[in-house]
Amino acid sequence: MFPLGANSVLFGGFDLDTAMKHIAASGYDGIELSAIKGMCEHLNLDTWREDAPRIKDLAVQYSLQLLAIEEAALDEARLLTAFEACASIGIPVINIGPGGKAGNDDDLKASIAKMSQLADRAAEHGVVLCVKAHVGAAIHDTPTTLRAMAEINSPGFGIDMDPSHIYRAGEDPVQALRAVIGRVRHVHIRDCVPREGGPGAPEIQACGRGNIDLFGYVKVLLDAKYAGPVDLEIIGAGDYELARCAIIAAESRGYLNACAKLASGS
Repeated sequence: MFPLGANSVLFGGFDLDTAMKHIAASGYDGIELSAIKGMCEHLNLDTWREDAPRIKDLAVQYSLQLLAIEEAALDEARLLTAFEACASIGIPVINIGPGGKAGNDDDLKASIAKMSQLADRAAEHGVVLCVKAHVGAAIHDTPTTLRAMAEINSPGFGIDMDPSHIYRAGEDPVQALRAVIGRVRHVHIRDCVPREGGPGAPEIQACGRGNIDLFGYVKVLLDAKYAGPVDLEIIGAGDYELARCAIIAAESRGYLNACAKLASGS
């Protein structure tokens, strides 16, 4: 069974202590720390050395595994810092978006080349750089994901699968996951209603409220004996009151846990 965590961006309006407390209370095994500049920096890459002892202490206090961080941008300077920080703190995965624009082959080539170089640096630190297909970006669907997989051989590279982006690319997320599962090292998970544009309000990103076959998605993970992190990622709740964030976290965890139990036959 994979560890189930939550990205702290759901609690972006609150400090890390509050985020960890409520993620733990919602029943999660671990946490993905948001390090997204300009959105939510529960891991501040500029001050990580000073902050690392507190992060470790909070993880112990709330019995949460430090599963991953999301840096989001394909920014070499920040990612090199992130690799060092994660290696020191004990966080195995750094998640990014691919950058570039969909349909632009030059952007796709540049993104793959940059990620290949950075993945080698990640491997030197004993961590994994993961990229997900992102609506509107150079890697945005299964064919572009497969191209990156074919061209990047570094042990420091993996795929981060997010069913909501694949769904909005017009694909079946369950079939897409089957096509790439061999290189998946992280999963961002949420539900989705709209087929185009953003993922919608935080409430309809909660697992079980949208149109994605999350049961089928979880079953593929279990059938493949996937053991990496699966982290809930709900965006857009930065101005929500704490209770609303906690409800979304707890509801999603309950739904995913039920999916996992049903899929495993337990």
